[in-house]
Amino acid sequence: MEIRQGFTFESFQRWRRSFEIGFWPAFFVVNTLFNGMVSMMDHRDLPPWQPWTWETSSSVVMLALVPALVWASRRWPIRFGTWQTNLPRHLAYSVLFSLLHVVGMVALRKIVYAMAGLHYEFGSWWTDFGYEYLKDVRSYFWILVAIALYRFWVVRFQGEARLLEEPDVGPPVESIEQPERFLVRKLGKEFLLAAREIEWLQASGNYVNLHVRGRDYPLRATMAGIEARLDMQRFVRVHRSYLVNLDFLAEIEPLDTGDARLLMRDGVTIPCSRRYRAALRDRFGQSAAA
Repeated sequence: MEIRQGFTFESFQRWRRSFEIGFWPAFFVVNTLFNGMVSMMDHRDLPPWQPWTWETSSSVVMLALVPALVWASRRWPIRFGTWQTNLPRHLAYSVLFSLLHVVGMVALRKIVYAMAGLHYEFGSWWTDFGYEYLKDVRSYFWILVAIALYRFWVVRFQGEARLLEEPDVGPPVESIEQPERFLVRKLGKEFLLAAREIEWLQASGNYVNLHVRGRDYPLRATMAGIEARLDMQRFVRVHRSYLVNLDFLAEIEPLDTGDARLLMRDGVTIPCSRRYRAALRDRFGQSAAA
């Protein structure tokens, strides 16, 4: 059963980015179709293009604001230890979100109405904005819930790494400052991951992804923080967002720009900025000679 789950998630990984980008446009298209049909039936006395304009303009602006919600969900995560601090921040941010949504959709409606030779009037901003905000705040938190559930699913199947903690009783089993192993939680189970098995590390928002045998295990840390804890005889910084394990580096390809392209043993290429290129070449040569 575990093999099948791993294969399914590995298959998903190949088109994960396309899914993440395409999900929201598809969602809002379907949502617009349903809302448009309902609005058209509620306003039979109006030309059909007007209800469809209302719903489409709202969805277009809402879709454009989704990246802002993704950012907010990462910036102020709502967890057991943070919800009291971050929930008020989300409520304040939702007001700005709603304001941008309303201003954007009203602007689009005015453009469409002007093209039809008509004038669109939103109404009283004091009362109508309050009405729109009540709808928008629900959408705001439903989108946050959807993002959180998706991330939970990804972490559960992908796994999440963390540093070994110092035990409450007795000495630590290894150096806390320079760990030789990481603790990985996946599918409700925990196992140890040897630091020497990490092929490269990539910064990703508030996380650093540990790449091991085709999998990425997110570690909640900064690149600078984890770099200071790794064995610098084995790991080397090649880019502001990348660290590589010299044991898995196969080739350095210089580029005309002064940067370089690194070929790892599994065939993956990683960028190397000119800032780190000379030091990497020296270290790689020493590693290869050894």
